[in-house]
Amino acid sequence: MNTRLAAALAAVLVLCVGGSQAAEPTARVLIVVGPSTHYPGSHEVAAGGRLIAYCIEQASNVPGIAAEVSIGWPQDAAQRQRASTVVFIGDTFPPARLPETSKIIGELSEMMDRGCGIVCVHYATGLRGEDVPPDGDHPLLRWMGGYFATGKSTHHKSIARVFDATIEPGDSTHPVTRGWKTFSLNDEPYYNNYFGPGGMVEGVSIIATAMLPPENPKREVVAWGIQRKDGGRGVGVVMPHFYRNWTDDDLRKLIMNAVVWTAKLDVPADGVATPKPDLLSFQPESIEPKPRPKPAKAP
Repeated sequence: MNTRLAAALAAVLVLCVGGSQAAEPTARVLIVVGPSTHYPGSHEVAAGGRLIAYCIEQASNVPGIAAEVSIGWPQDAAQRQRASTVVFIGDTFPPARLPETSKIIGELSEMMDRGCGIVCVHYATGLRGEDVPPDGDHPLLRWMGGYFATGKSTHHKSIARVFDATIEPGDSTHPVTRGWKTFSLNDEPYYNNYFGPGGMVEGVSIIATAMLPPENPKREVVAWGIQRKDGGRGVGVVMPHFYRNWTDDDLRKLIMNAVVWTAKLDVPADGVATPKPDLLSFQPESIEPKPRPKPAKAP
C-alpha cells in the first residue's frame, strides 16, 4: 500500500474511534484583568491579557497549555479550581481594586493553599497603603515573595519612573532565567521593591536586576520568584509599562517563562518560544503611548 495512503487511512481511523477529541491540557492559565485608568499605549491591560493568553497557547516548545482571560474576578468556581496558575494585570493588584475584595482574597487564598501559582505583571505587583497594615504584611508578600509599594504606601516607598534601563538575568540557575539575555528598553521598571521587613526570605530568588536610577545607580531587583512551602510558585515582573514593549523577545520570554514555571511545567532550556505578537490584533486603545490629557483650566 502507498505510504501516504496508509497514513491517511490511519488518521481517519483515529478520528472514527474518538481521536477528534482534544487532549486534556497539561496546565491551565487563568489571566485576570483588573481596572486601569492609564492613558492609551501604557498598561493596556485588556489587550495585554489577551496577548499573554495568545503567546502562552502559541508557545512552540510547551505544548498542551491552555489559557483563558477573565475581565475582573471569575465568578465560576470551576474556572478558579482548574487553574494551574493565575496571572494578574491591572492598575495595582486587581483583587484590591475590584468589588468584594475580602471575598476575592478568600477565594484566591483557597487557590494558593492548593498550590496554584501566581504571576503579577507591572502595576499588578503594586499595593497601596490602604491595602496593607502599617507593618506592610499582606498575603501577596507570601504568595509572590514581594511587591511594589506604591507612592501611597505608608511603610515603604518603591519608586516608579520612566527611563532607559538595561535588564540583566539574576540567579542563572533559576528556570525563569532560561533563554533570555540582557536587554535594554525604555520603560518604567519599578525599583526599591518590598520583600518584607528583613529583606528577602527563604525561597525567594532574584530573576532580573537593573542598575537604577541612572543618576545614582545601584543594583535593584525588577523580577523575582518564590517557591512556596505550600508547593505553589509565584513571580513578580515589574514591566512592561508601555504596550509596545511586548514585542521585545527577551522581556516576553521572561514573562512567559514565569507563567510556565508557576504552572509547574518544565521551562525549556532555551526558554518559552513564542511568536512576535501583532500588537494591533489584541485590540489596544493605542500601540504607541499617547500623552496624558491636560486638565481643563477653570473658567
